[in-house]
Amino acid sequence: MSTLTSEVRDLGLAPQGERKIRWVAQHMKLLNAIKARFERERPFAGLRLGLSIHLEAKTAYLARVLRAGGAEVAVTGCNPLSTQDDVAAALAAPGDVRVFAWREATPEEYEAHLTRVLETRPHLILDDGGDLVGLLHGKLAPLAEGVLGGTEETTTGVRRLKALARQGQLKFPMIAVNDAKMKHLFDNRYGTGQSTWDGILRATNVSIAGRTVVVAGYGWCGRGIALRARGLGANVIVTEVDPVRAIEAVMDGFRVMPMLKAAEEGDIFVTATGCRDVIRREHLERMKDGAILANAGHFDVEISKPDLLALSVRHEEVKPNVEAFELADGRTLYLLAQGRLVNLAAGDGHPIEIMDLSFALQALSLEHLAKHHRGLGPGVHPVPEAIDRRVARMALEARGIELDALTPAQRAYLGLEPEPGPESAERA
Repeated sequence: MSTLTSEVRDLGLAPQGERKIRWVAQHMKLLNAIKARFERERPFAGLRLGLSIHLEAKTAYLARVLRAGGAEVAVTGCNPLSTQDDVAAALAAPGDVRVFAWREATPEEYEAHLTRVLETRPHLILDDGGDLVGLLHGKLAPLAEGVLGGTEETTTGVRRLKALARQGQLKFPMIAVNDAKMKHLFDNRYGTGQSTWDGILRATNVSIAGRTVVVAGYGWCGRGIALRARGLGANVIVTEVDPVRAIEAVMDGFRVMPMLKAAEEGDIFVTATGCRDVIRREHLERMKDGAILANAGHFDVEISKPDLLALSVRHEEVKPNVEAFELADGRTLYLLAQGRLVNLAAGDGHPIEIMDLSFALQALSLEHLAKHHRGLGPGVHPVPEAIDRRVARMALEARGIELDALTPAQRAYLGLEPEPGPESAERA
């Protein structure tokens, strides 16, 4: 459905989505504090912000926080299956945020929505996976002229940015929010760990205890998925290409083997590598009857759907987010959420408190860009250490947790500068 400013599936769903947004707002203490300050200071006054992000209740609240800072905000999804239509409607209904998104968008619709956001000529962008940046360095390159900078939420997106930077093609500064300690140590590990299994369990309603779970990739996301699988009683196998991560998985108590061997043992497979064809024909040919395949990486390329289709004689959706592929030899393999991000396509994504940390980083990094973009050249930049530490302190304070502090003598002994005043962190 179209309105003057937005394109969403059905504005009539807004009341349902509004209840979801109100619920998450009650649990996002960091964003609430930032919103209150933004309302006073309006750091984005006169600026347009374009967001491509998984459009559910927590991200809708982030959009409202940025709007409270004086920004004109346009939002779309970053995955065709992760948009929640009721939330998109709720965000669009008041008319102060432009929304271009709906669930199950076709590839053409998905790109059109990204294009609509960029046609608002944003000064700052928030990207999740790199599709906005990709268009600004490809089909829509002329629209990059007014972009002051942006932030990137994901491992996949940061990889794409670094590739552009290595080639000398990145046109503006991008802050790698994914690489901040308060992001990857928590969002990627605890957020992905919990939400991936939430999505799998919602889709399948099967028991995890006693099953053999194969986790492809032992980065921060894979660590969290493996940890939570073990907590649910699974026997966990890890597959890796990096010898350091592989030995870490061994030391953490997991079995490590190639996917070709793991394919014969696994009951449930979860990919989290950011690479393509992690599970492909030779692996599918060895899997047990009834094996379940899920992906926790950003794009739907980790499980080779072309190979799965080529091996099958029949496939059908047997329940929401579960497709059965019957193979010629009589085995059936089950693919969840069309091979897309299972935690968002079949669930609500990361826990609220985890995204409160990540979105606090996003909001403060965008504020930093608004104030300091002139001092940042084109390239991939880290989140300023002061912002990372500030979010950590805010999170502790929100939980009523106090820390020790080094005495001046201890700081001198360690060769540290005097403790910076609160003003420097507050204005980072």
